Amino acid sequence: MKSERNKTIDFSLDNGQEYVSRVIKEDCYDGKSINCTICGDTFKVLEKMPDDSIDLLIVDPPYNLDKDFHGNGFKKSSTEKYADYTEKWINAVKKKLKKTASIYVCCDWKSALSIGQVLENNFILRNRITWQREKGRGAKSNWKNSMEDIFFATVSDDYTFNLDAVKQKKKVIAPYKENGKPKDWLEDENGKYRYTCPSNFWDDIAVPYWSMPENTAHPTQKPEKLIAKLILASSNKGDLVLDIFAGSGTTGVVAKKLDRNFINIEQNLLYCAWGEKRLLDARENKQIQGYSNGIFYERNTKPKKK
Repeated sequence: MKSERNKTIDFSLDNGQEYVSRVIKEDCYDGKSINCTICGDTFKVLEKMPDDSIDLLIVDPPYNLDKDFHGNGFKKSSTEKYADYTEKWINAVKKKLKKTASIYVCCDWKSALSIGQVLENNFILRNRITWQREKGRGAKSNWKNSMEDIFFATVSDDYTFNLDAVKQKKKVIAPYKENGKPKDWLEDENGKYRYTCPSNFWDDIAVPYWSMPENTAHPTQKPEKLIAKLILASSNKGDLVLDIFAGSGTTGVVAKKLDRNFINIEQNLLYCAWGEKRLLDARENKQIQGYSNGIFYERNTKPKKK
């Protein structure tokens, strides 16, 4: 039995039929539906999707590791074969993107060797974000792997980047004054601070854990806070966001909370059901942990109550 504080979504298919019924099966997808979870083969679903329709693509593909995803296994392969796999899904989704679209692809250090090169061959590669997730297994003969990367690319030089939406609120340690007045900093009940341009090193995001309502039993779930940064920076309200390896549905959930449209594609029906549960919850609760009133807060902190 779980404790009352444990919010992890981990029901079985038998116990989640009300959510399973909301999922669109691959053979029933009409190529037009949005704001939905589609269960099936990503490549077959993409064939039905209209070209030039996606504003933002967020991809968290299986990393080049042996991994079990509740019955759907992914086997580690050579760097060359993994690059071929990456090229395959990029070719399948490329035509679906608008000329103004942005692309974010998650990876670890090893899969980055393949993914980065393939992205550069197909798009304009603009940056590599490094996320310090901290959580990771220790190793006796190697460094603990506590970082992940996110490549940022665009289809063209005409793309969305909402800088003000993702500026960081940072504490001012040594406030400087000019003529007795604050210079480049503000003050409120939470202390002295300034808004700064976000960097490509993110150390303010924790992995989802058991007491967080967003947490599921998915083995590689990304935090809502992380996806929120990508969506706010590279899309506008009403835009269409696509995730072709949706897992437990985080991209769609965050898109819904931030008033974007979305399409989630996932082959594991159990994960689709968990995602639908989260989407229903998002109707009543649009909170994103670590993000409030347009501000991203530091890791494991929250603003003081007024």
